[in-house]
Amino acid sequence: MRARIFQPARTAMSSGTARTRHWVLEYAPESAREVDPLMGWTSSSDTQSQVRLSFDSKDAALDYAKDHGIDAVVQEPKKRKPNIRPRGYGENFATDRRGAWTH
Repeated sequence: MRARIFQPARTAMSSGTARTRHWVLEYAPESAREVDPLMGWTSSSDTQSQVRLSFDSKDAALDYAKDHGIDAVVQEPKKRKPNIRPRGYGENFATDRRGAWTH
């Protein structure tokens, strides 16, 4: 069985980093999906593609894969630079503000 170990990226609708610190082991599909001729649903006989295992660290995921004989490929995450402004949102309500607050 082939699998990939990766750290999931944040969603496009979020600016935070919640749920991006854990590592996921996800199996690669072994068979192609088929379209049901009557209903048009997509199905597959591969049940491993539905399994996603979550781990606290990359090493824990690699150890699990090694113990269970899974051929795993690690995809390293692309880290982004944090966008932290000095004072940030609180500056809107500061008492030592230099100018008048306007919209």
